[in-house]
Amino acid sequence: MPTAARQANIKIVLVNTAHPGNIGGAARAMKNMGLTELCLVEPREYPAPRAVWRSAGARDILTNATVVETVDEAIADCSLVVGTSARERRIPWPLVNPRECGERVWAEAENHKVALLFGREDRGLTNDELQKCNYHVHIPSNPEYSSLNLATAVQVLAYEVRMASLADEKGELPALSEWDQSMATAEDLEHFHNHLADTMAALNFYDPENPKQLLTRLRRLFNRVRMDEMEVSILRGLLSAVQRKIK
Repeated sequence: MPTAARQANIKIVLVNTAHPGNIGGAARAMKNMGLTELCLVEPREYPAPRAVWRSAGARDILTNATVVETVDEAIADCSLVVGTSARERRIPWPLVNPRECGERVWAEAENHKVALLFGREDRGLTNDELQKCNYHVHIPSNPEYSSLNLATAVQVLAYEVRMASLADEKGELPALSEWDQSMATAEDLEHFHNHLADTMAALNFYDPENPKQLLTRLRRLFNRVRMDEMEVSILRGLLSAVQRKIK
């Protein structure tokens, strides 16, 4: 796949950004590293002159940016989703460092769309948003002053993607193992998880009013496995058969 097409498969997603200057700074960081696809989830102030001013020569990134209302819309067509996380979670999630993140993002972008999620300036991504991710990535900053500016975080991960692309040109990037089916998209997986939850509720396997951590742990399980399209189809067929049997 040509480099430009592969870069276009990598989507930078900014969630509920408060300061338009950070959107402009992120666009500039993206263009520095050859990325073009920017998606904004419910930005608090956009369009805005401050975004254009901070973007410097990357106004085209802003012009072509997609604005959506939910994270689900932003990642629906992506088969790999990586969310930035600055803190430990009650339920651990598969974690990669920035170097591993860049290599995986670049490698998988050859075959399907990939999303890098960045959260709000003041509190990052919510637990629900992070549970939609296959991996979390943590930037190991100074623990005495660990808060990174949003555009800086975008710059760090975009740089790692760039370094992975240069290593790939030299034949130094490890190849991913080949697979016989396309990976399921985030939209397919969301439908599957809803189908699974409905079926378990119908079986009285869990109480929707008091789910505790069951659905979260099942999401982690299936995200870790990385199901392909056929596997999701088989499991949804099984769930449908169970529902018919219940009725």
